[in-house]
Amino acid sequence: MPVSKCLKKSEPLRKEWEKKAQKNGPRRQVYAVNGDRYLGEWKDNMKHGKGTQIWKKKGAIYEGDWKFGKRDGYGTLSLPDQETGKYRKAYSGWWKGDKKSGYGIQFFGPKEYYEGEWCGNQRSGWGRMYYSNGNIYEGQWRNDKPDGEGMLRLKNGNRYEGYWQRGLKNGSGRFFHLDHGQLFEGFWVDDVAKCGTMIDFGRDEAPEPTQFPIPEIKLLDPDSVLEEAFVTFKKTQD
Repeated sequence: MPVSKCLKKSEPLRKEWEKKAQKNGPRRQVYAVNGDRYLGEWKDNMKHGKGTQIWKKKGAIYEGDWKFGKRDGYGTLSLPDQETGKYRKAYSGWWKGDKKSGYGIQFFGPKEYYEGEWCGNQRSGWGRMYYSNGNIYEGQWRNDKPDGEGMLRLKNGNRYEGYWQRGLKNGSGRFFHLDHGQLFEGFWVDDVAKCGTMIDFGRDEAPEPTQFPIPEIKLLDPDSVLEEAFVTFKKTQD
């Protein structure tokens, strides 16, 4: 007697098409409706692994790591130059959750860039900023501005060493006027020196020393001052 075998249950064509449409592993370029395109690895229908994203509207290109649809890991963002039309590197470093986080270098222009720590797309932590005017700031950052201890070196060689808040000199600090051979040490409030002392510092080697040196302040008779202070102290103890 012939034995009949059960036929395998076939899935609807719709489910078979859905499986084929799922993006997993390396794939060729995938185009979005708005013209953006991505070439790289996928997982569960999301960009995951190594890949390159090209945005049509801004012309930006990102090459690097992805994690569940977001830039995460190490990657480089490049932008087209308006004058030359060529691509220039805008940021190279670490990302987390589609934002610059960790160590990275941001290029603001041909002669202006920042290298240091980032958090949530903002300069935060330790970093060094090279400005287009020749100044260099090295120190702590918070909310995209110098905040904490830091040093600002001006193009002419003068420098400030001290505390910052909201991008301004705030707190105790020292300003070296090396062009004039002087040193100011005091307290700043919102970039304005409120109080302090000025002394000669390397005046003989300064390129533009002041006409007259700052006179040294000292007691004419320090022994008598100490003796008077001792007598006054003894009276308070009696």
